[in-house]
Amino acid sequence: MNVERMYTVILGPHVSEKTTLMGENVNQYAFRVIKDATKPEIKQAVESIFNVVVDDLQVLNVKGKAKRNVGGRIRRTSGWKKAYVRLEAGHEIDFADIG
Repeated sequence: MNVERMYTVILGPHVSEKTTLMGENVNQYAFRVIKDATKPEIKQAVESIFNVVVDDLQVLNVKGKAKRNVGGRIRRTSGWKKAYVRLEAGHEIDFADIG
């Protein structure tokens, strides 16, 4: 995979209360990824960008939510793809140092 594609696969970390606890307890992190990304692409991108070793990877599609506006019309937010990445023991990602 070329370097340009590698940096476009990962859109950014998905930070929530659940993912913060997962990072502390089981060394697992969540990322927003592009919709057409595959598991091997995500694994290679995380390993090369953050210089870590990926132990396990799970990918899921998040459905968009239905929202109502003032007129009562229903619209749907766009869906996205999320990747849960578990790192091997001894490896860690510190998002404070990135940027």
